[in-house]
Amino acid sequence: MGHVMTVTTLSSRELNHDVSSAKKAAKKGPVIITDRGKPSHVLLTYEEFQRLSGSRQSLVDGLSMPGLSEIDFMPTRVEIKTRGVDLS
Repeated sequence: MGHVMTVTTLSSRELNHDVSSAKKAAKKGPVIITDRGKPSHVLLTYEEFQRLSGSRQSLVDGLSMPGLSEIDFMPTRVEIKTRGVDLS
C-alpha cells in the first residue's frame, strides 16, 4: 500500500494559538495555513521540503558539518587509464 498523507487546514489565528499542534500535524502531512479563509502558506517538515524541492547538500556543505572532523575517512585511490587519440 502507498503512503497515506493527512492534509490539515488551519487559520493563521489557530496557528498562532497552537504552533506545537501544527508542527505535530506537519509530521503527518502538509498543513495549509489560511488567511481570511484563503490558503496562504503551507507548513511542511524540513525532510518533506527537501524531498519535494530536490534539495541536496553540496559536498562542501556536507564536509563543513560539525563533528565530521572526528570521522576517519580514507577514500580508495582510483586509477583511470587513458589512451591516445588520433586527431588527424
